[in-house]
Amino acid sequence: MTDNVQDKSQLVDEIIEVIASEGMVDRSKITPDASIESLDLKSVDIVMILTALEEKFNVYIPMDGSLQEAKDVKSLIEAIADHIQKEREKQ
Repeated sequence: MTDNVQDKSQLVDEIIEVIASEGMVDRSKITPDASIESLDLKSVDIVMILTALEEKFNVYIPMDGSLQEAKDVKSLIEAIADHIQKEREKQ
């Protein structure tokens, strides 16, 4: 069980790194309660971030459902991390 929590925590860190680099956002601004608008991420930035995450984790991330509904960083990262973990389990 601890492995899964540790994996998720590491996965979240990696996702934040990609958001920071691809979205050109200061890492310190990427906090769980920050809104996506406050990071000034446009839809094109989100697409670039998702594309980078797909390449990094070798998974397809559809831009729908929980990803589209995400209004804050925490829910966006949770949606991405959950999706990546599910895809990894299939492989």
